[in-house]
Amino acid sequence: MSELQTYLGWKVDYTTPPGESALIAPDSVNWQVFKNPVALAIGGICAVLLEFADARIRSGVWDHSVFKTDPIGRSKRTGTAAMVGTYGPASAARRVIQGVNNMHARVNGETPNGEAYRALDPELLDWVSATAGYGFITAYHRFVRKLTEDEFNSYFIASEPVTRLYGVQTPLKSVADFNVMMAQLLPRFEPHPINTEFLDIMRSGRAAPNVPKGLQSALVHAAVDILPAPVRERLGLGAEYNLSPIGHLTVKAMARMAERTPDLNGPAAQASERLGLPRSFLWKSPAERKRLLEDARSRGALQKATA
Repeated sequence: MSELQTYLGWKVDYTTPPGESALIAPDSVNWQVFKNPVALAIGGICAVLLEFADARIRSGVWDHSVFKTDPIGRSKRTGTAAMVGTYGPASAARRVIQGVNNMHARVNGETPNGEAYRALDPELLDWVSATAGYGFITAYHRFVRKLTEDEFNSYFIASEPVTRLYGVQTPLKSVADFNVMMAQLLPRFEPHPINTEFLDIMRSGRAAPNVPKGLQSALVHAAVDILPAPVRERLGLGAEYNLSPIGHLTVKAMARMAERTPDLNGPAAQASERLGLPRSFLWKSPAERKRLLEDARSRGALQKATA
């Protein structure tokens, strides 16, 4: 029996209720991306760096979360929220996202330079969502398999039901949308000791104690590698964070191995079972996945999401 994930004390069972759809469809690029733990690790670190580039978000996270004292717990909770939004039954996803929003409603303050911030500021919500979308799909594209422009766009569009629940007012529909948003915020971005402290925590292995320290360092360098060049320059992340040729080959080999190795007890597999599909569904060929989905629909195994 699979161990249930928890978030804010709630048990999240990806296998029930039978047939209840997720907020994102099982034939989406998103379901493929989120099944790969290596891409998620790299994309998650990249997303945090993009968030921390803005002093308002950096202060909000560092001053109002336990990341610096409990990086493992903070990383697990963030990962669980992302998994529930992608694979969870829609009713559970809505409950978890509302819990996140309730926590964010209490986050406000001032940066060291005296600029006021609040987590529910629409501009900050839009950027945090954009950084996650960019980080995960870019990591998958760079280290797992090349994606087409249409696949990038469909990934962002499929994410909209989730991003809207988080309060995002300007969800991405393309990489071009991300670049426009980034260009608007770029003058605000700056180097800061918290950025390097965050990277040191990640490279030390404290956030992922089961991953060898050398591999963790390679994942961190891979995350810096996929940062847009203008952001990396503004953050002052120099050659010491370059991903070496050997590191690149190592990360790519890890990511591709993860892509081929089914995790039959993970959220992706459990969610597939909930929809009347085999747990190995996401690791099958595109043609076989299409056939299995058509069969599940013909059997009435897929139901509409519940409120």
